Amino acid sequence: MRLYGDLADWWPVLCPPELVEDEAYAVLELLQWAAKHPVRSVLELGSGTGALATHIHPAIEVVLVDGSSEMLQVSRGLNPDREHMEADMRTLSLPRRFDAVLLHDAVMYLTSARDLQATLAVAAAHLEPGGALLIAPDTIEETFHEGTVSLEASAHDGRSAHLTEWHWDPDPSDGITRVEFSLLLREPGASVVAVHESHELGLHSRSGLEEAIRACGLVLVAVPPEREGPLNIPFLAYKPLD
Repeated sequence: MRLYGDLADWWPVLCPPELVEDEAYAVLELLQWAAKHPVRSVLELGSGTGALATHIHPAIEVVLVDGSSEMLQVSRGLNPDREHMEADMRTLSLPRRFDAVLLHDAVMYLTSARDLQATLAVAAAHLEPGGALLIAPDTIEETFHEGTVSLEASAHDGRSAHLTEWHWDPDPSDGITRVEFSLLLREPGASVVAVHESHELGLHSRSGLEEAIRACGLVLVAVPPEREGPLNIPFLAYKPLD
């Protein structure tokens, strides 16, 4: 996928860190609210370019895990003092645990129940007792609808981009949707380059996600609407105390 490969350095243009500031604060508030002790360390699975982490206080340890070396390289530029790891979030195994684990919209790339369960098992294994897990999919089976989203953006270095996402479901029975990314990219003094890329995304049901969380030994926490903030559909849980 070129968007997470050779085009990764376009993400700070398309989605600069300042755009997710409110979302980052909502994430931290929910994790602190659900955890049974103060959150002093966070493991983010599928961290991408690390935009959310730029808004987390330096006193909180953050470890950023992603499967793309190019995305991690961009993240290192935004978060030079954070630890980065290139790894598969379905099989990650670290010799330490954290007060909180975040699995943001990267959960959408788990296209099977097996991959979802494996990733949540990794999350649970890396939680301290009393630690909190937050999953924030863009959409779930009950809320998905076909449609398009477009945005235009420019950066201080003179680059500009136009992105259109077309979300559709070619087979409503298979639990997988597609998103067509169409990009127009322009470097200073260069011609416009057009890129099209198609990604498969998992479409999990609310009950499926909740069952997968419980299967890992975690306790679900109901999120009141007033605490959701800018998050679309947060799923929150904590690990029971020993």
